[in-house]
Parts: sequence; C-alpha cells; structure tokens
Amino acid sequence: MERPSPAVQDYLKAIYQLVESGEATGPVTTSQVAEALAVTTASASNMLKRLDGLGYATQVKRQGVELTEAGRQAALEVIRHHRLLETYLATRLGMSWDEVHREAEVLEHHVSEALADRIAEVLGHPDRDPHGHPIPTSAGHVESSPSRRLPELPEGARVRVARVDDRDDELLRFLAERGLVPDARVEVLAYAPFGGPISLRVGDATVEVPPAAAHAVHVE
Repeated sequence: MERPSPAVQDYLKAIYQLVESGEATGPVTTSQVAEALAVTTASASNMLKRLDGLGYATQVKRQGVELTEAGRQAALEVIRHHRLLETYLATRLGMSWDEVHREAEVLEHHVSEALADRIAEVLGHPDRDPHGHPIPTSAGHVESSPSRRLPELPEGARVRVARVDDRDDELLRFLAERGLVPDARVEVLAYAPFGGPISLRVGDATVEVPPAAAHAVHVE
C-alpha cells in the first residue's frame, strides 16, 4: 500500500491519538475527529468514508470508526516522524516545547523512513518526545503507558507527570511556567469548590491550576 496523502495522514493520526489519550474509549466519533482537526462534521464524515474505502478504517454503524491494522501502522509512521522531529527541534535546535509541535506538524509529511531512522540514530534512539509521549519504533511498536489525568486524583495524591497533551501552544507555555512537565513530581493539595483551581505542590513550589488546564496533564 502506497504512502497515504498528508490529509489522510492527519486523519489517521487524529483517530489514533484520540484513542491513545483516552478521549475515545470505543469507536471514534465523527464529531471527535472534527473537533480534533478543527473541520466541519460534514468534512470529517466524508473523509472517514474515504478512509473506509481505502482500507485504513472500519465504520461501526451509529458509533464511529476504528482503525484497521493498515490504518494503525500508517498512523504510527507519521506519529513517529512527528515525535522524532519534535525531539530533534527541542534537543538540537533549542526550540521550546510549545514551538516544536507546530513545526513538526508541517514537516512530518515530508520525512522518509530513511531520514526518520537517521534522526533516531543521531538522537540515540529516544523513546519519548519533549511532551512525554512515546515514540513508535520503525517496526510500528509503541510503548503502552497507562496513566490518569491530573484532575481525577484525590487530595493528597503524589504522582509523577508522564506526559502532557500538546495541541495547544498557549496551554503548554502555561503548564511549563508552573513546572508541570514530564517527570515533575506533583502532590495534589486541595480542590477549590465549584470548579475552582486545583492547588498543587510541584517540586518545592505551590501553584494553582484551573481544572481545564490540569486535564491536559497525564500522571502515573
């Protein structure tokens, strides 16, 4: 099967990441895909039908879509390119973690497998990107990393940040300023009533984070 187009790659990646992040616990719905890619539901519906026809996804009646093995492997290939590029841009070019995602979104479609392998070799075969997400291997294997989102924890819980959702540059800057980065040690101090901010101890500092921002932080 030939390499999918950039548009198809974007959809495959979005479907895979909705499942990976736990936002979709079964078939991925059209509205979830549309929201993730900032397109209309009509556009998403048309592309999901196309993915079915290409053999990359299977439509589950009145539920959504699931990736086929071919779709999963194609998604993992572009995700591997994306996360290797993020790691290269951060570690070798010194770009901040809120900048690398946007650049990698553009470059990921133009990286060959040979170049991806070379980047991985130069970087020492990293297993995580700057946001803590696992980097798939060239064989299409990816480490499973069960985690919980920060607002799901009880007061008094002590955890380590595993990874952070990387779709919002402004949110990444906000979290970085408060030390909520991969491997940070965090203690949940208190939840303010009526959906107010969450008080956290991050390292030696005490910070307050809105629940919506804390939702982007995966811990273990």
